[in-house]
Amino acid sequence: MRKMMLAVLYTAFAFGANAGSLEGLLVGDMKKLALVEPAAIPEAVLLDAGEAEHSLAEYRGKWVVLNFWATWCAPCRAEMPSLQRLALAMPEIAVVPVATGRNAVVQIEKFYAEAGVTSLPVLRDPKSGLARAMGVLGLPVTVILDPEGREVARLIGDAEWDSAAAQAVLRALMAE
Repeated sequence: MRKMMLAVLYTAFAFGANAGSLEGLLVGDMKKLALVEPAAIPEAVLLDAGEAEHSLAEYRGKWVVLNFWATWCAPCRAEMPSLQRLALAMPEIAVVPVATGRNAVVQIEKFYAEAGVTSLPVLRDPKSGLARAMGVLGLPVTVILDPEGREVARLIGDAEWDSAAAQAVLRALMAE
């Protein structure tokens, strides 16, 4: 019984220390990051540039930075290069931008070219089904998914995702 109590206390202290250390990392743009209890996300069909169907389940087993954006969104235009740089800096994370709403493939390709995006996938949520189901009311919105595909954090608005602060937060989440 005593060993069990010690194990519970140790776990509680470790969890508290991790949560506290993560809270201390929420600086700069990361102040907007809301940590949430892990929650399943809805299934959805996403389309690529060639109209092939994809699912977020393809990314299970990896941490995912899921970014909802649109070609007409000025803050998205400012944010997208940092997502590209994050993908290059932290290849162990899947950076998954999803163009939500009416975004023609040719406009997405133009947007990517202008933003210098060369290695991120082109995925579309043309009827905003996934965005609506996830409660995305404005753009951009970025959702962090754990390897089990559950939402663990959300940031509303744009951020410098390749900043030292953002990378520290992502590494801390991955370490928990």
